[in-house]
Amino acid sequence: MSIHKFKANLSNGKEISLEQYKGNVLLIVNTASKCGLTPQYEELENLNGKYKDNGFSVLGFPCNQFGGQEPGTDDEISGFCALNYNVTFPLFKKIEVNGENAHPLYQYLVKQAPEDANLDKNSRLYQHLRSNSPELLEGSAVKWNFTKFLIDRDGNVVKRYAPTTNPEDIAKDIEILLSK
Repeated sequence: MSIHKFKANLSNGKEISLEQYKGNVLLIVNTASKCGLTPQYEELENLNGKYKDNGFSVLGFPCNQFGGQEPGTDDEISGFCALNYNVTFPLFKKIEVNGENAHPLYQYLVKQAPEDANLDKNSRLYQHLRSNSPELLEGSAVKWNFTKFLIDRDGNVVKRYAPTTNPEDIAKDIEILLSK
């Protein structure tokens, strides 16, 4: 199985099959507009622009499960991203990434990559989670906004990155997959 077997709704409501990304390298990210990590949108857009002609795309999945930091409607989220970060990569309808109502794509992603690479135990995010949401530190749950999953051209999950991983730090891994 691969991510190409899943469908998702774009922010405009149109359902698409992720099979349309077959042959592309993807970075799938759960996003939020009112998070301390929201400026990562700019870096994500930079990666998207830098590599899109080589068969790469970022896919953004807004989620309001972490501190209520994505309260807007799908239209408001798209408008915010376009206005503030010139986002051109696809944004999908707001989804849940954890729990019984988690989108099937995210259920699959966390099974394939259950651990965040480089989750710094000295970071403010880790300390916040330890104090306020310790259950998120256990198991394969998505820990916070801006958790990233790198997908190869065949739709396989290659690696999961912690929310605090700067998108630009993933560039080398993207280049390796694009060269294959």
